[in-house]
Amino acid sequence: MKKMKILGLDSSGLVASVAVVEDDNLLAEYTVNYKKNHSQTLLPMLDEIARMIDLDLQDIDAIAIAGGPGSFTGLRIGSATAKGLGFALEKPLVQIPTVDGLAYNLYGCRDMVCPLMDARRNQTYTGLYEFTRKGMEVLTPQCAIGIDGIVEDINGKNRPVIFLGDGVPVFRSFIEENCKVPFSFAPAHLNKQRAAAVAALGLVYCREGRTQTAAGHVPDYLRLSQAERERLERA
Repeated sequence: MKKMKILGLDSSGLVASVAVVEDDNLLAEYTVNYKKNHSQTLLPMLDEIARMIDLDLQDIDAIAIAGGPGSFTGLRIGSATAKGLGFALEKPLVQIPTVDGLAYNLYGCRDMVCPLMDARRNQTYTGLYEFTRKGMEVLTPQCAIGIDGIVEDINGKNRPVIFLGDGVPVFRSFIEENCKVPFSFAPAHLNKQRAAAVAALGLVYCREGRTQTAAGHVPDYLRLSQAERERLERA
């Protein structure tokens, strides 16, 4: 089977991350979780790792992008970057649901995996996943739901669960008070978005033919922006 090289990008939340994966090798990853504007960081981060590993961008086979949900601004920046690269390099894009990419950080975990992204107003972008010999299986597809709703879903499945994502510190006390199954929280090196996971999952999708053109890529916001919701409420 031909070796495949995938560029991964994730700017869906507070983290900005760029990675290059070639088959089962992570060649480079640059991840920053700090108060920076993703529009000022993604391309310089890509330039840096390309220089460090002598990467000719024409050699990549596809661009995997965390396609939502997440920060509206972050998703637009990531989408514009991926589309621009796709057009310039004439390469396909692989859209990775952000919550799926987060779950993929914990590949091989025996417990259920529950990513939590803070969607404000006591809402979370979340889903439920498990890992089997077939790979990652989706138990509850990514959705926008109240934290009480996903915890109720977890309790109903009566299985141990591990939580990760920027929603953990926001909802931790609710989880500790209301989750009735054994639970744990992912450690610091695995609990936020990582482009390495996006690229690795993108490699799987790419081999399955789940690609799209740069022109066809549109972020999946899952719900209206706060400004749009407030405008509808006033109307």
